[in-house]
Amino acid sequence: MPYLSLTSWSLHRNLGPLRWTRWDDNTRTQFTDAQEQPELLSLLELPAVLAKKGFTSLEVCHFHFPETSATYLSSLKNAFAEAKLRFYTLLLEYGDISSSDETRRQSDITWIKGWIDIAAAVGAERVRVIAGEADPAVQAALVRSTNALRELAQYGSTQGVRVITENFKSLSSTADNCLSLLEGVGEQLGFTSDFGNFKGAGKFDELVRTLPYSESVHAKAQTNAEGIPDEAEFIRCLDIVKEARYEGPLTLVYDGPGDMWEGIARVRRIVEPYCTK
Repeated sequence: MPYLSLTSWSLHRNLGPLRWTRWDDNTRTQFTDAQEQPELLSLLELPAVLAKKGFTSLEVCHFHFPETSATYLSSLKNAFAEAKLRFYTLLLEYGDISSSDETRRQSDITWIKGWIDIAAAVGAERVRVIAGEADPAVQAALVRSTNALRELAQYGSTQGVRVITENFKSLSSTADNCLSLLEGVGEQLGFTSDFGNFKGAGKFDELVRTLPYSESVHAKAQTNAEGIPDEAEFIRCLDIVKEARYEGPLTLVYDGPGDMWEGIARVRRIVEPYCTK
């Protein structure tokens, strides 16, 4: 059965420095504003917190890294190891490898390779690469993305990091294009299906087509203005996961209003029956 995972995006309003600190001008001592910021966490603290809450893995957005020095990466790797939490995917939120601008595309490929190196150093198992922002109907863009993903997947294999892509952004907004990328690159490329990224009447049919190829699932519910999930819609997505006999992480995604831990808890309540205990 699937197991519980989280993306750092679900806590983007709660992640910060180790703790906020300030000086007391009278005593010249430094102290933590615990009462002012009770939920503020650093990325270094997060693995231990999630392990205690029963999560098995974490996917981290690249912009949540406060730095990428060798010392920091070693500390973060140790934080995951000590918590016995898997660093499942480093999520790159930038890069257009489908661009017709050769300079831009090559620059982005070089930037992505740098983050693959970071993933290797920090112990991340995977790096999620955006397939591109080109119009999904442009065949030449699909070819450019396929070639770039092949190159990046091969580079990742030399670093011990698996490259995956996702139904994220314009080029991979259709199941046809997602499957074309997977076929074009081959077994070196993995895939993530996100409930929230396929749109329109064909959403569920497209999830049915990509779920069998997915090694990560982003379980994002549609929510109202108060952050309350549309349970019927969400359960329909989860049933597709079950029917596909998927056994990887179900990564909870909450980016709605209000307290983020409360939002995560609302999503988790619906997802947990589909997960291993």
